[in-house]
Amino acid sequence: MKIICIGRNYAKHIEELQNEKPKNPVIFLKPDSAILAKKQPFFIPPFSNDIHYEVEILVKINKVGKHINQKFAHTYYDEIGLGIDFTARDIQQECKEKGLPWEKAKAFDGSAVIGEFFSKESLGDLNNLSFKLQLNEKIVQDGNTNAMLWKIDELISYVSQFFTLKKGDVLFTGTPEGVGKVSENDVLTGTINGVESFKINVK
Repeated sequence: MKIICIGRNYAKHIEELQNEKPKNPVIFLKPDSAILAKKQPFFIPPFSNDIHYEVEILVKINKVGKHINQKFAHTYYDEIGLGIDFTARDIQQECKEKGLPWEKAKAFDGSAVIGEFFSKESLGDLNNLSFKLQLNEKIVQDGNTNAMLWKIDELISYVSQFFTLKKGDVLFTGTPEGVGKVSENDVLTGTINGVESFKINVK
């Protein structure tokens, strides 16, 4: 399986990082070794002094597809989840300044938290999903999919132009504003429509 991530999909997050609004979705990949094992803590890697949390709605692909028409995209997933795209912001900034790829900052071991998945039918309108990230019981990110620049079905159609989607692939759909640094002993809790999807201890 592969992890396909979308960057700059929420306008206020683009603004907070002072990035340029893209004309098309920004795509990057994480290897399966980036997945944080279930019930394991996230260990801050020694190569970064500025690891940021980025909470994101996740989509689990349920069948193989290529060049998917947007009107059929909804048939390629049954489950929606929540996760974290951990980012080494200091390394990312260095890579951006030099015009280099972001993989060191985005795809390192343990950088992808994949929480519990829920049936999409149980969540109601997928274009109006509320999701939150709490840091030590304080809400730090409070997002809604209605603020996405590109909705889920648009993303699936767009991504499938470049990559064949396969059963079990996970699409990270971008983060809203409020990203910030994690520290040792932090506890991160993510919810969709008020229901907990994950709880992560930082070491």
